Amino acid sequence: MLYLAQVRKNDFLDQYELRLLAREEADNLWAIIPEETPILLGKGKIMSENLLVLVQLSPTGEIKRIEDAASWVLHLVQNYLTMGITPEFLHQEAERAEDWRRSLTLQNQDLARRSLELEARREQIQALEESLKREKNGYPQDEG
Repeated sequence: MLYLAQVRKNDFLDQYELRLLAREEADNLWAIIPEETPILLGKGKIMSENLLVLVQLSPTGEIKRIEDAASWVLHLVQNYLTMGITPEFLHQEAERAEDWRRSLTLQNQDLARRSLELEARREQIQALEESLKREKNGYPQDEG
């Protein structure tokens, strides 16, 4: 799993560690990690303190890969922040999508109602056709 992390010096253990900040949930979907989750880099590993890195962890929590996050951050800035995609814009888009979903739900319910009405009318027409056939063939009509 991919994480955004910050390099910090653990003075007590005299080694560097990664503080996990966010986790990739899916493509372009990240979740902030609210609790402080440090991962020790091990003795002898030296990195710049406060450096942001992308770290790939195995399912058991072992570090598989670490890379500087600078190009990833620049990619985010280029693709989202230079186009004016702000939290307010995203909120408005989410509201529009929710309104659209509600509208589609109402339309779907209306179509389902109409379908039921058409089915009931079709059954009525079939019953009338049967009644007319019986009447035409000389059978008495059912008293209802």
